[in-house]
Amino acid sequence: MIYRVLFMETLKKLFKSGRVIVMLAFVLLAIVAIHPAPWNDGVAIRSIAKEGPAYIAGVVAPKPTATPISRERIIAINQEAIHSVDDYYRVAGSLAPNISVQLKTNKKLYRVVPQYRAEKVVLNETTVENRTKEVFDTKTNTTKNETYAVEVPKTKTVLHKDEPVDLGLSVYAAPKTNLRKGLELQGGTRVLLQPDEKVSQEVLETVIASLEQRLNVYGISDVAVKSATDLSGSQFILVEIAGATEEEIRTLLASQGKFEANVGNTTIFHGGSDITYVCRSADCSGINPGRGCRQLDINQWVCSFFFTISTSPQAAQRQADATRNLAVISEQGEGYLSEKLYLYLDDTLVDSLNIGASLKGQAATDIQISGSGSGSTQANAMQSALDNMKNLQTVLATGSLPVKLHIVKTDAISPTLGDEFVRSTLLMTLLATLAVVLVIFVKYREWKITAPIAVTMIAEIVILLGVAALIGWNLDLAAIAGIIVAVGTGVDDQIVITDETLRAGRRENLNWRDRFKRAFFIIMAAYLTAVVSMIPLLFAGAGLLKGFALTTIIGVSVGVFVTRPAYAAVVEILLNK
Repeated sequence: MIYRVLFMETLKKLFKSGRVIVMLAFVLLAIVAIHPAPWNDGVAIRSIAKEGPAYIAGVVAPKPTATPISRERIIAINQEAIHSVDDYYRVAGSLAPNISVQLKTNKKLYRVVPQYRAEKVVLNETTVENRTKEVFDTKTNTTKNETYAVEVPKTKTVLHKDEPVDLGLSVYAAPKTNLRKGLELQGGTRVLLQPDEKVSQEVLETVIASLEQRLNVYGISDVAVKSATDLSGSQFILVEIAGATEEEIRTLLASQGKFEANVGNTTIFHGGSDITYVCRSADCSGINPGRGCRQLDINQWVCSFFFTISTSPQAAQRQADATRNLAVISEQGEGYLSEKLYLYLDDTLVDSLNIGASLKGQAATDIQISGSGSGSTQANAMQSALDNMKNLQTVLATGSLPVKLHIVKTDAISPTLGDEFVRSTLLMTLLATLAVVLVIFVKYREWKITAPIAVTMIAEIVILLGVAALIGWNLDLAAIAGIIVAVGTGVDDQIVITDETLRAGRRENLNWRDRFKRAFFIIMAAYLTAVVSMIPLLFAGAGLLKGFALTTIIGVSVGVFVTRPAYAAVVEILLNK
């Protein structure tokens, strides 16, 4: 009975301690940020092939910034449950082409028509097509049908019938938490690029924006492109793509750089030298004041955008020659030429734009580009239009990169190896924790010391993982090493607190406040030393060590300001008699 009363009194003191409450609050917030969901089933959608079966069915590609738990998961195909990636490819591989299937996700039910993987091959031949357009005659203010000939290249579509049918989806195991795995843990490719010459920060950011846009054109959503430097000041661009092989990334990055705008079979201008200016300011870009936003139906709004560009005189003359003989058509009360301006990025069509009738045969260097965005509400449509405008501005401004890049280093890790890393890391963390607890128990022979140290270690790991989930930091091997260093430093500090309060404090007959002051003086000195030593690593190795340095700094900071004070309070309550 007496022990029970003493235990309850001690428990009340612990939960009344402000330092303990702060640590518990941090742990609770970390768990919320991590969002553990072990019951999540199915496979998560990584990316969607543009114009593929899933894309046509209305499946939306996940945003790179979306949290792992929020990503759409496939849970059944034709009412057959999907529990793993193997299940998905087994069921998808058994589907027949051109027969509609039910694709059930945690958010919606889709009707998808599987197809054989198709590849369009452009032949070295052209054909003449006769087209009929409604032409607006400005003299009589009437319209009439006019037939004109267009020369178009011949193409052939090749179906890969030797392969299983394609749903146009890339999937991975359903995430169980909001923790983002680095390449070492989920597989993928990391490419380190370096400019051939030193460029300004503005040019470097332009190159990064261009690479992101171009990678998105190819339907890759799980991609990170960021700048990095080393201690000598050399500039690098780090590209990390999950779920892609080294050969795919090498080919993809090597093929970047060609941008062109065509009218029919005539190339009007190329990206880079032919485009001298792209407007991004509010006075010459934004929502088109002449067309604005309009509602098509109850849940469909469309907003138009515009911005101006300037081309070289040579490009302007090519435009005049290509549009001189085109017909003028009327569309929604406005006059346009019978051919559109088609924008191609590495031979992939990214947009098509109407050409105003006033530009017919004119060598105009200033051109207004227009487009639109749609959404379920006017606000969504307006945001979509502005996003589309920004993407198109980026393509036009950076169609050809302003600086040549070469590959310095590539790292490719298979998903199987990543799974092995996860298992090994969890096992070694558990063994290391048990070993530390055992050594401390042997040293002090007191559970009132061993138990708080073990609890504090676990709390530090949970808080660090919560911070990583909150800021979207990828957990790679460097970050895991930083967590281990931070937790190891925490154990050292707790031993310092224990020795200073129990042995040195008693020997010198100091009160508890003075004992903690002396212990925390030592801890703060070690903390500042650790932080200062990590700062150079933020910039060393072209940013590849940034995860280690940042995780270590955050970890030791959390320890010094949150968990160490809580441990000291627990020790004082349990041992102060």
